[in-house]
Amino acid sequence: MLICTCAYLAPGAFAITSTKTSSHAASWVGTWAAAPEGERNTMAISAATTYRQIAHISVGGSTARVIFTNEFGTQPLSIGAANIALRTKDSAINPSSMKALTFGGQSSVTVPAGSIMLSDAIDMTLKPLSDVVVSLFVPVQPISQSTVHSYALQTNYKSSGNVVNAETLTAASTTGEYFFLRGIDVMSEAPSAVVTLGDSITDGAASKTDTNDRWPNVLAARLQADRLPSGIGVLNAGLNGNRLLHNDDEFGDSALKRLDRDVLTQAGAKYLIVLEGINDIGHIVKASVDDPPESPQSIIRALQQIAMRARSQGIKVIGGTILPYENCKYASAEGEKMRQAVNAWIRSSKDFDAVIDFDKVVRDPTHPGRILPAYDSGDHLHPNADGLRAMANSIPLSLFDH
Repeated sequence: MLICTCAYLAPGAFAITSTKTSSHAASWVGTWAAAPEGERNTMAISAATTYRQIAHISVGGSTARVIFTNEFGTQPLSIGAANIALRTKDSAINPSSMKALTFGGQSSVTVPAGSIMLSDAIDMTLKPLSDVVVSLFVPVQPISQSTVHSYALQTNYKSSGNVVNAETLTAASTTGEYFFLRGIDVMSEAPSAVVTLGDSITDGAASKTDTNDRWPNVLAARLQADRLPSGIGVLNAGLNGNRLLHNDDEFGDSALKRLDRDVLTQAGAKYLIVLEGINDIGHIVKASVDDPPESPQSIIRALQQIAMRARSQGIKVIGGTILPYENCKYASAEGEKMRQAVNAWIRSSKDFDAVIDFDKVVRDPTHPGRILPAYDSGDHLHPNADGLRAMANSIPLSLFDH
């Protein structure tokens, strides 16, 4: 097993390069994803709405398809029209790039409750690391629960009526969520993807909106700068507040429950980076009879289960050590002992194909229970942009060598 504890590199500095080429046959691979969760609506949607949403993709391709989701819906979801285009600025698209999306040749579709729907393949050149715009029109219908990704860290847009073809949504309101949008796939000659399974640290908490500086984004940029694995997609399956073992009405399904949905079924998934457990540890301070505290053993068993299930599907599993959290809102001495025990297991475990020592990368070497002040966002839990970049830059690209 390889344990990775690489030091921080300055922005734009990448330690590993290669001049090899790949001869893989083209097939589908994920280029962008958002982990779905349910959001209860206080009232039924009373007006037909166009959602225009921006996805900063990882790998490029000349053929694409879009994945829509109604996985948490309790009624069928009607999509009256949808398209994909290249973004120019804000809600504006390049109209010459716009392509209508169809479903079995039809321009509209009904997505059953609890299901997803893939669009037909379209010929469209998408460049790596570009902003792609997906617009969909939802007619008036009763929706008691929407499927969303609540922590988009991306300015998206909503507008009344069917305006999917408009160059700019002049009367739109903004939203910080993704609605009914699950992912984008492309055809690639190097069909493999890295899925990053995690909580708010992976989801991008402490990142600035519209900057795409989550650590999976930085990893994607590094992969694109390296000639050998430039065809590898990076799919962010981070979910704010996520726990390994407990489902939550506010923070969504546990990592164990959503593993198949958010990782194993992703197109081209070949690698998995797991960074989970801090919310399970932090729960000690607010545990109850109905939701008791976890133990180091229960967290370790959950990580073992994730590794076994992913490896059984031929996915290379990379474990990430849990970051320091001293002085954060749910820090405790008992929790720190648990974190140290779990990290000691991660570093020595044979359940992972490799380990990335994120803890060592971001901790204060003079006070290892806390995040280095230069990397602390201020809440003592989430790394800032420099810390997230340090995490991404500590990942050897050789882990993804073909």
